[in-house]
Amino acid sequence: MSKIQKKFMMLTALALFAFSLVIIFDDNGFVDLRKIRKQRDEIIKQNEHVRDTNRDLYREIDRLKNDTEFIENIARQELGMIGRDELILKPRGRAVSNER
Repeated sequence: MSKIQKKFMMLTALALFAFSLVIIFDDNGFVDLRKIRKQRDEIIKQNEHVRDTNRDLYREIDRLKNDTEFIENIARQELGMIGRDELILKPRGRAVSNER
């Protein structure tokens, strides 16, 4: 190999190396692509969570509109309501003794 060919090969190798660095580390390079894919995956997970939450809320709204037993259960649990003709029996408080 002559000196000119060696210099040409060195310049070509250097140019390829420089181009590969630009491809990897440039603003729109491989590193940026990985960050964007990671962000996309996180957004997809968030969307799935929101979709599941919306589906649960839709079911609850439907039950609140149409299911009287569900409405009654919610009224009893969250609002402390009682039904007609129901009696609430409260036991009388017992004195607590501190004797041992």
